[in-house]
Parts: sequence; C-alpha cells; structure tokens
Amino acid sequence: MKQNAVSVRPFIGAKDFEQSRNFYQDIGFNETVLSPVLSLFKWGELGFYLQDAYVKDWIDNTMVFFQVENVTHTWDELISLELEKKYPDVKLTPIRVENWGRECFLHDPSGILWHFGEFY
Repeated sequence: MKQNAVSVRPFIGAKDFEQSRNFYQDIGFNETVLSPVLSLFKWGELGFYLQDAYVKDWIDNTMVFFQVENVTHTWDELISLELEKKYPDVKLTPIRVENWGRECFLHDPSGILWHFGEFY
C-alpha cells in the first residue's frame, strides 16, 4: 500500500458494556458514543472502539500494547486510581524489565490485557 496512515483503531469487546465504558473513562480515555452498542475511546489521537459484544475466546486472547513515555509515571497513576477496588475483575501487574524496555499490565473488567510499555 502507498497510502499515508492516519490511525489504527482496534475493536475490542466488553463483558459488561456499561462497566467497561466507566472503566475506560476512569483511566483517562474520552468517549464518543457512536451507537447504543459502540463507542470510540480516544486518548489524544490514539483510539479504539469498544463494542457491547462478548465472545470469551476473543476477549481472553485480546491484548493491546499502549506505548508511553514513562512507565513508572503510568504505573503510579494506575495505582492511584484504585481500580482493583472499584472493578473486582481488574488486575494490575507491576513493572517488568525486558531486553527491549519496561512494561506494566492491566486487565480490564472483561479480561482484556493492556500492556503499558516504554522502549529503551
């Protein structure tokens, strides 16, 4: 292809659409409701579509890598939100050092695994 890319926006599902909508707003995404079963969540120019759709095998195998400038700051912000208290199925995993950089992990209320990482 010889087109200039503008964005990539994956579609992800939700076990409980309303809970997931609240969760993503809590961590800093801005929501644009597109229909009763579809919303666009953006952080600056980055974004993804959240669907009111749940297929266990799909959700259990969905991962999103979110590149950040500073994983330590991201981790501190995520911890300060106390997401695990507000959303029982949310799980945070501390920063891990890899040969390519550092990352921490966040499972959303449906089980989607988010990698927040920075490259060396």
